[in-house]
Amino acid sequence: MPAARLDKVCLSFGLKPLLDNVALQVRRGERVCLLGRNGEGKSSLLHLITRHIAPDSGEVWVRPGARVASLAQDVSPASESTVHDVVMSGAQLGGADGDWQAELQVDQVISRLQLERDAAMSALSGGWRRRVMLGRALVAMPDLLLLDEPTNHLDIEAITWLEDMMMDFDGALLFISHDRAFVRRLATRIVELDRGQLRVWPGNYDDYIVQKRAALEVEATHAALFDKKLAQEEVWIRKGVEARRTRNEGRVRALKQLRIQRGERRDRIGQVEIKVQEATPSGKLVFEAEHVTQSFGAKLVIADLSVRIMRGDRIGIIGPNGCGKTTLIKLMVGDLEASSGAIKRGTSLLPAYFDQQREQLDLSASIMDNVTGGSGDTVTIDGQPRHVSGYLRDFLFPPERLHAPVSMLSGGERNRLLLARLFARPSNLLVMDEPTNDLDADTLELLEEMVANYAGTLLLVSHDRAFLDNVVTSTLVFEGAGQVNEYVGGYSDWLHQRKVGGAGQARARAPAQAAMPAERAAAKARRLSYKDQRELEAMPEKIQRLEAEQLQLQAAIGDPDLFKRDPAAGAAALQRMQALAAELESAYSRWDVLESQASA
Repeated sequence: MPAARLDKVCLSFGLKPLLDNVALQVRRGERVCLLGRNGEGKSSLLHLITRHIAPDSGEVWVRPGARVASLAQDVSPASESTVHDVVMSGAQLGGADGDWQAELQVDQVISRLQLERDAAMSALSGGWRRRVMLGRALVAMPDLLLLDEPTNHLDIEAITWLEDMMMDFDGALLFISHDRAFVRRLATRIVELDRGQLRVWPGNYDDYIVQKRAALEVEATHAALFDKKLAQEEVWIRKGVEARRTRNEGRVRALKQLRIQRGERRDRIGQVEIKVQEATPSGKLVFEAEHVTQSFGAKLVIADLSVRIMRGDRIGIIGPNGCGKTTLIKLMVGDLEASSGAIKRGTSLLPAYFDQQREQLDLSASIMDNVTGGSGDTVTIDGQPRHVSGYLRDFLFPPERLHAPVSMLSGGERNRLLLARLFARPSNLLVMDEPTNDLDADTLELLEEMVANYAGTLLLVSHDRAFLDNVVTSTLVFEGAGQVNEYVGGYSDWLHQRKVGGAGQARARAPAQAAMPAERAAAKARRLSYKDQRELEAMPEKIQRLEAEQLQLQAAIGDPDLFKRDPAAGAAALQRMQALAAELESAYSRWDVLESQASA
């Protein structure tokens, strides 16, 4: 028996439905991830299950007697209740009534989420109040747990603890998340909400990415063919008098039906167009910290840090909440003076600064004025004036919303607006403090691609492990007692180096090898053997063969009827697609190593 079920559910808050006759079941032991773009209606679907809203039609059923706990995306209101009392109310929801076991569990959750037990909710920021409500949901021991973006405002340690806890959870879990590492580890099933429809994707998150890309390509092809036929028929119907006398009435009726179908078709919202304006390069040295120490009263935040950051470096900053990551950024850019030590800043620096609190946005001003500064209706992009309406359309803000106040925007929309504001100005230093919160997967991947291709210098504070792995070449890690150590690579590289040899192994970074894999660096010390030379010559043909097979499989998986017609063949195709991705990655890596060795 499912823990919850939606059957033929419809829900609308405007002209187009958020949910259009959808069905869904969530069973005990399942961990279902609900994906979809910002504004598609994912949070509304959870609100239907918790009975906070009612459907326009259809049935929302929850197993009688089932305990349901939830974490909403919106911040809970401030109150005079203490953190302990709020979390304990969750344990009472789960049936415990203040016994020692409930007290122990509450204390464990409070400790793991780094909460202050006796703090009043009214004294906490929105992010910390949200952590408290997460703790309340977790201690309830529900039969059905609903989590809406649970990793927002959590540091990496807390996220991995939450993952471990959810892996052991034996109830039904339905969660919304754009944290790819979190989804990869937890989800047993992927469900996507797209233009009012729910679709279940077989396999894991990586399978979903491959299948979704192929399905969108097929959809785009079919839509283009449909539009071409409609355009041809519209031309035919508008021909001269002679054609009108002989026209086929059946063809006229078919055209009317085509018009209806086109009117009912819901196209995907366009993708964000992210392009950063790059300024002239800065000086070769960007920052140099020498024996920098920072304290606030008796609290030591940074102890004797010495580090050099050069033009083009891509630095990730990792550490628990409150450890001093934002403080380090403020020291670097000159917003804060160090308690002792010195920081030298390079020449010709033009920074763009994304702050996680979005303090640069004026909530009472309009969307347009936040980008133009209230100085007109144009922005200068790549040296050319451009109307702000067209520029903001690239960030998915339609013209009719440009005069709306920023206070009306969701968290994801505010992040997009801050990106639009930042990238309207040239920069050669990109400083980003938690830029990925609230962004949907499509926008996140585009931002990641833009940051990865940025020609300037990058300082990135993030708890998104996949984002760190994909864009940074070295990391500064807060490891307790004010110690900040440097490691080559991203988050996964830090974990590996910490296990193998500790901080001292990777603290010194050779600039010429900052982005060079260890295997390639080691290969430079060797010469190519005859066998390796033959392997190098054959590598391009091998990669071409693998990529050709990959294209064939993508086309096969893109067939929407494959998994219905032959589930075994579909599963085999997905399995081979995963193996191909690994083989291609290995081949490219080996090719790089051989080429490096040959040129050594």
